[in-house]
Amino acid sequence: MSVSPWPADNTQSVLLVIDAAHRIEQQHLESWLEREREKCGFLGKVEQAVIPIADSPEGIHADELCPAVGLPDDTLVVPVRVVWLKGLDVKSTTPRFRDLLLGNPRRPGPIRARRILKHHPMRAKCVSGRSATIQEMRQRLEHRLGATPDENQLADFMAGQASIALDIAERRLRGSRYKVPRHVASNLRSSRVFVAALRELSAQTGRSISSLHAEATTIFKELISLPQAFWLDMSYLLNKKISSLGYENEIVVDKVSLQNVRQICKERPTAILCTHKTHVDFPALNKVMFDHDFPALHTMGGVNMAFAGVGFLARRAGVIFIRRSFQDNPLYKLILRQYIAYLMEKHFPLSWAFEGTRSRVGKLMPPKYGILKYVVEAAHANDQRMLHIIPVAMNYDLIGDVRDYAKEQSGVKKRPESLSWFIGYMRSLRRPMGKIYMDFGEPVVLDEVPSGDDRLALSKIALQVGVEANRVTPITLASLATMVLLGSAPRALTREELTREIARVVRWAQARDIRITRHFEIENEAELAALAQVLIDNRLVSRYDDGPEDVYAIAPHQETVASYYRNTTIHHFVTKAIAELALAGVSAKESAPLDAYWQEVDRLRDLFKFEFFYAPREEFHEEVSQELARYEADWQDQLAADAEFARRLLRSLRPLIAHATLTQFVEAYYVVASVAAVTPHDTELDAGDCLKRCFAHARQAYRRRRISSEASIGKLLFQNGYKWMENRGLTTSGGPELAEQRAAARQGLRELMHRLQRIQVLALPD
Repeated sequence: MSVSPWPADNTQSVLLVIDAAHRIEQQHLESWLEREREKCGFLGKVEQAVIPIADSPEGIHADELCPAVGLPDDTLVVPVRVVWLKGLDVKSTTPRFRDLLLGNPRRPGPIRARRILKHHPMRAKCVSGRSATIQEMRQRLEHRLGATPDENQLADFMAGQASIALDIAERRLRGSRYKVPRHVASNLRSSRVFVAALRELSAQTGRSISSLHAEATTIFKELISLPQAFWLDMSYLLNKKISSLGYENEIVVDKVSLQNVRQICKERPTAILCTHKTHVDFPALNKVMFDHDFPALHTMGGVNMAFAGVGFLARRAGVIFIRRSFQDNPLYKLILRQYIAYLMEKHFPLSWAFEGTRSRVGKLMPPKYGILKYVVEAAHANDQRMLHIIPVAMNYDLIGDVRDYAKEQSGVKKRPESLSWFIGYMRSLRRPMGKIYMDFGEPVVLDEVPSGDDRLALSKIALQVGVEANRVTPITLASLATMVLLGSAPRALTREELTREIARVVRWAQARDIRITRHFEIENEAELAALAQVLIDNRLVSRYDDGPEDVYAIAPHQETVASYYRNTTIHHFVTKAIAELALAGVSAKESAPLDAYWQEVDRLRDLFKFEFFYAPREEFHEEVSQELARYEADWQDQLAADAEFARRLLRSLRPLIAHATLTQFVEAYYVVASVAAVTPHDTELDAGDCLKRCFAHARQAYRRRRISSEASIGKLLFQNGYKWMENRGLTTSGGPELAEQRAAARQGLRELMHRLQRIQVLALPD
């Protein structure tokens, strides 16, 4: 039922701002206004101005309002609009590609509008927005500008306020998914903060205000997204298509946590930080948001994705394309900061991949601080409080990009994004790949937002987000199957052995309250068989069925791909793996075996610091202690009294997982250390040259079985190994002692490889 647009005081003067794109809309609104006027008996003076507000997301031609600003200050401004529904079902949102040719059904042209009014009049709903007097609007604008506005400024402001009020009224019918920012550029230009910042920048650079304004216009067009209802619908159709090409239609997500996030987005400035595994991540996330009536996410990404066609649609669906480098452009930085602050102030949720890029190895990548820095900086500068940063863990049974990642890690250059690349990518998603899992972590809440220049504060925020994202990442059947098969390689496993080993790890995880995908039922043989078939169909696992029973193994030359899936949940196992590897290093001759054990734990923790997120040292020690106490409550006392106890305890730690989780990293670091060891000590080890030599060295080492798996040959692995060597001061030039230190590093890693081999033998299926 329509709310009357007329005021309770039936003698008050009224200015009707009629949002009409054509004569049919205007006539329909005027007829409705007249009917409502007769119902309530309104007797006041009425003026009207017809302005096509809805047609333009960024600029409104407010010339019609200029004469109206001279009306008495107590004149009530009442905006009205026709909301064109897609059908009798108000919630119907499914777009049609034919609408691209026939026109937006939410903003029909005169011929289409006339037909709708004739045959489906209930689809045309008249609404009025919140009203205000001319005096109230003038006061608001004076407060914003810090000066008395002229006639044109007030007219533009009144048009903008009418647009906002009508959008709010329209959302009562359509839902929050169509909440979009309007007239962002004009609002930013007119804000006191931006005007003052522009003057300061002019003084610093010596550039004129007019020249800065001219460049700002170009940046506004490039940077600011223009989400619109029609294109949000079209984007939803595309997102739905992409996320269901190779995956089941229903994305696995907890509805309770989703509702909590939705409430936070309504009440607080919010950033939703997504783990990034594939190009499907954001289509899937946006589909779920749209399905559950979230406002459109303003997703920030690299301008490299703004290629023809996709860029056009993405901008109109809320994507913000940011230049890869703009440190030398203070105006761009200023506009970006003000834009972000504006979106947060209006409670439009922001979104980006906090790793900065897709993970090429499966595990969570170290965070990139660029966008986080600007969001924090904008919130700090504008005194935003209670900023909520919500991690979202995206996970999949299988991922279509992984083979490309494997090629990249082997040294093949990444193919640049383009329209032809996009078409090819869409085709690659057509094979069955299981389910998509979406899990929301607890928000990282910033009551008082630190300065964007506070690097330590940024790193703490990023660490909290990363830890929480890892915590809510569920273990999938694919990640466990690949971990078990990689751990047994080159030995194949029977179906019974594979099932038993997976079940053993599942029980271990359940006892520690580690998340497991809700559709994961180890007792469900049909589900296990179905997944095994998907892995086989995707050439990840091979099955040999000519013998007395079926046996399974990682397919030839697929170790790198398999390790990707194993790595998606590897963080759940790192503490236990380090505990095992440290136990394997305790010598029977140690005079103080407990002290030696903790020293080894710390050494291993430091070794893998470029690979994994850890708790602080004391907390990490407690995690290790608690893990071992599950097997032997008084393990520390027994180890302190007898070094031989380390071996006995290690054998009891079923399931043993160090070899299945850490071998890839130890072997890759061993390759880097080997390259360093054969480099003259008076020669600096250059990062680029080291990487090239590592590939050659590793390929030969694999053929000689000095390393056990092709999964240990990877660009990112070598780069992190180089970082570890660099951190220890082993990449610079030096004297003969440097050669000894490099050789010692190689020998230490070789000894770790031997330990992992011993653990693998202990872990063989019963």
